[in-house]
Amino acid sequence: MSRLYMNTAPTHIRTSHSQPARHSHYKTPLPSSTIPSANMAGTLPTIDLQELQGSPSSSEKLREACEKWGCFRLVNHGVPVSLMSEMKSVVGELFDLPIDVKRRNVDVLSGSGYVALSSKNPLYEALGLYDMGSTAAVHKFCDQLAASPRHRETILRYAEAIHGVAMQVAARMAESLGVVGSELFEDWPCQFRINKYHFQPETVGSPGVQIHTDSGFLTVLQEDESVGGLEVMDPSDAGYVPVDPVPGSFLVNLGDLATVWSNGKLRNVKHRVQCKEAAVRISIATFLLGPPRETVVEPPPAFVDDGHPRLYRPISYDGFRELRRVTDKHAGEALQLLQGPPPAASMDQI
Repeated sequence: MSRLYMNTAPTHIRTSHSQPARHSHYKTPLPSSTIPSANMAGTLPTIDLQELQGSPSSSEKLREACEKWGCFRLVNHGVPVSLMSEMKSVVGELFDLPIDVKRRNVDVLSGSGYVALSSKNPLYEALGLYDMGSTAAVHKFCDQLAASPRHRETILRYAEAIHGVAMQVAARMAESLGVVGSELFEDWPCQFRINKYHFQPETVGSPGVQIHTDSGFLTVLQEDESVGGLEVMDPSDAGYVPVDPVPGSFLVNLGDLATVWSNGKLRNVKHRVQCKEAAVRISIATFLLGPPRETVVEPPPAFVDDGHPRLYRPISYDGFRELRRVTDKHAGEALQLLQGPPPAASMDQI
């Protein structure tokens, strides 16, 4: 997970300061364990990551899933099932740490460290770090929690593997839209967040997490294979579809910045977590956020022409995240604020 750097950035990702880009050395899938076939409950699309290379029909299926649903089930991703299982075990043990130890988990982005149970979210707590693509940041996370050698080794292996998956998925999504994507996203930070839901008998039927969209580009989610509750908005916006967990797979959700980057082509999926049973629910999320710091996101030139005018003003990830915070718009509505003439102060400078 060490980083190499390039000296140039694509023209559709601009910054007022020169920004070195990361180059992930993760190029091919890890050796596969047994992964379930594309047998997804309901109608949520299933994408085979290994089939995407050199397969126009698979690439078209990915594009359709991203445009219609904004989410899909990912199989044949190359992450061993044994590693996924071990990581879930480690996550459970980290949450069992004393509260004073968990509170040591702080990071450079507000909300990227420990989130305790609260009156606003009485069922939910989380641990995490801002950029799992940085080996140093992962080690710092482990140091904060006094991770055992076994915990550290598992977290490092998982971080490398899932970071590679996020990079590959983003690149394949770009390619499905006709944009060469192998190096577009390599310097984008990947926030890592592990979640624990404390569902109780009296909370069955209540929300675990309110309706929202993710603020970044995409999310790779390892769900709890035993406890469901995640629901995504139906493509017709008519209601929510339960997403039943499929062991050995990941769920990929697209966020608000995917919609900005694609000039409205990609759907930012609304989703929520409902308490379906009195049980502990664990999930492991990797968020590909957006370009670092001052760099702004705007569509590639191929996405903008006379018939397809620019829909959103360019904005940095930090600026957009702050826009969502100050307006309290967390379910996609903040994108409307990027339409029309710019305000007196540029949103990427909020």
